[in-house]
Amino acid sequence: PLKKKSCFKAAKEHKIPEDLHKALENKVMETVSDLRYVKMSAVVTRCLDGADEEGIITKSVSSHSDLIPGVYEGGLKIWECTFDLMKYLAEAEVKFTNKAVLDLGCGAGLLGIVALRGEAEKVHFQDYNSTVIDQITLPNVVANCTNNEGGRTGSGDNRKTSKPPVKRPKTAECLPDVLTKCRFFSGEWSQVSQLLLSSHKPLSKYDIIVTSETIYNPDYYGALHDTLAQLLDKTGCVYLASKVHYFGVGGGIYLFEKFIEERNVFRASIVKTIDKGLQRCIIKMTFK
Repeated sequence: PLKKKSCFKAAKEHKIPEDLHKALENKVMETVSDLRYVKMSAVVTRCLDGADEEGIITKSVSSHSDLIPGVYEGGLKIWECTFDLMKYLAEAEVKFTNKAVLDLGCGAGLLGIVALRGEAEKVHFQDYNSTVIDQITLPNVVANCTNNEGGRTGSGDNRKTSKPPVKRPKTAECLPDVLTKCRFFSGEWSQVSQLLLSSHKPLSKYDIIVTSETIYNPDYYGALHDTLAQLLDKTGCVYLASKVHYFGVGGGIYLFEKFIEERNVFRASIVKTIDKGLQRCIIKMTFK
């Protein structure tokens, strides 16, 4: 109970601003793999000037840490396994067309944006911190939606990442249609699950859940496992990217695999191992 209390954070849904240009106001954009994203250092500077209601930037800077359990869970940087998973989804030709997708622990939201470009029916984004959703995730989604002609999010071929980005038009006529596919949530996983499951809107469960570098802390395995079990469609699958071991916090692939095995709910298999640098893996999970 004490461990659960330490990472408790109430869930809330973040509304998409009516004036979409405000989402990108004062934002410095960078590009990677044909995806546009907010420059993190510029966000940090703005938040230190008072744009961070949670105060996570000040706490992170003062503690010299990318992770403060129960306070800040790392969403202000793009972790390397995100790019591993993006590459795997392209190589494996994972189809997002007409699928319901959840980007869990989304941070910059690049995995969810890939799903949007793959013509997913809906894409929901979740991060622990509301500052991350407001200052990074939401602006990134808006920027990538307005980065294509006519406001479309792509042709569905997420393998074509080598083309230079199309210049963002001054207006995006079809943008609202794209953004109606998206919802944004902050809060601890079990709280977000509760919010979704108790909503007056019927929840159609997710066909695909993508998540990167979310198993670094073994204290969170129960909440993560239960969230996946509650929100994944019975025929759906989870793609999880992680380092083999997280030094200092103790989590990693093999510990999480053991946890899954003991719960006996999911079948999990390592579908790709990356040996360059610190060893990393992609896991695919489906219900037994």
